[in-house]
Amino acid sequence: MTPGSARTDIEDTVAHTARLAESALADAEGADFRTRWKGLTARGVWDAPAPDSGAGRLGPVTRSVATVEGIGRAGTAAGLCYAMASQRFGIQFPLLSVLGEDGPRRLGDTGSGDVLLCHALTEESGGSDPLSMSTRAELQQDGGYLLTGTKSFVTAAPVADVALVFARTAAERSPFALSAFLVDLHSPGVEQSTPFPKTALTDVPMGSITFHGVRLAPDRMVGEEGAGLGLLTLTTAWERALLLSYALGPMRRVLDRTVEWSATRQHFGRRMGASHIVAARVADMALALYRSRELVYRMAARLDAGERPRQLASDAALTKISVAEDFLLFSQQAARLGGVRSFIEDSGLTADLISPMAASTYAGPNDLLRITVARELGLPVEN
Repeated sequence: MTPGSARTDIEDTVAHTARLAESALADAEGADFRTRWKGLTARGVWDAPAPDSGAGRLGPVTRSVATVEGIGRAGTAAGLCYAMASQRFGIQFPLLSVLGEDGPRRLGDTGSGDVLLCHALTEESGGSDPLSMSTRAELQQDGGYLLTGTKSFVTAAPVADVALVFARTAAERSPFALSAFLVDLHSPGVEQSTPFPKTALTDVPMGSITFHGVRLAPDRMVGEEGAGLGLLTLTTAWERALLLSYALGPMRRVLDRTVEWSATRQHFGRRMGASHIVAARVADMALALYRSRELVYRMAARLDAGERPRQLASDAALTKISVAEDFLLFSQQAARLGGVRSFIEDSGLTADLISPMAASTYAGPNDLLRITVARELGLPVEN
């Protein structure tokens, strides 16, 4: 992962964040998504290094990954962990790198939780082929734009305040046909749906946003007209590299409870953990977690070191594929060891297999990411 001192700083940050998050979760027990989100940010989880630790020596990306892991280690629902990682790595970091000093003003007060962001790319016709989108932004005489269309399957859409929206500004199917805008979702003409019923990551709402001729001032555009596909490449590289950090905390909790269960459960006259089969399964879970942490923190360290996200695209895709598939295998092993209790609510061993399975689709389906990797290796494969 990283040299010894950095490892210590990471573990200190994870532990300190977990303590802050546990307190925030206790205060907001039973509350809605927005209240729990705001409760976590209000505790300063993003900005408060552990007292008497070297957490301040960590780069901002690595520190943010450790913060997400700590939030999950505290027992925060996977959906909320996912939403926080998605906003941090899929929107904030890439946009701040593009917007520079003007970034905090244009994004709003995300640090306190008063402003919630969402990434509005996908439409009913799909998201993996962005050049097929129908949402359009038409240039007006005053230099602004008129935004029309619908974005679907958008995480946090029903409750978000500002959306990073990708829209067509040219009719042809060209790499320069798309542009990106920061849209205030409280503007006239914006319609946010109610949450979609879903089975994975149920703690974060998902929905659609419809733009009925929404007027955008010229300064709502991010970058230049036609630069949308380039920005999308940037945001997806960040997201693929680091989004799965949301799984690290929950994986650690499941491993700990599985070890405790296996070490104490009496089975055929002996403790279950004395079985070589059980021990091997637990070791495989530990290996999956170890490999996932190494990959995610290595990507964070490279970004902190100044490597450009677009140059890391292939490695980011490999990281996302590997961690998503390890997360699912890890969860399957835990479910096998928990037996029937894995499927009983409030058993203490309930296994979530749906959310880990869904990880293979977020930030690009794993099968399509494999095509990207193969193309980077030199194979003449097409989408």
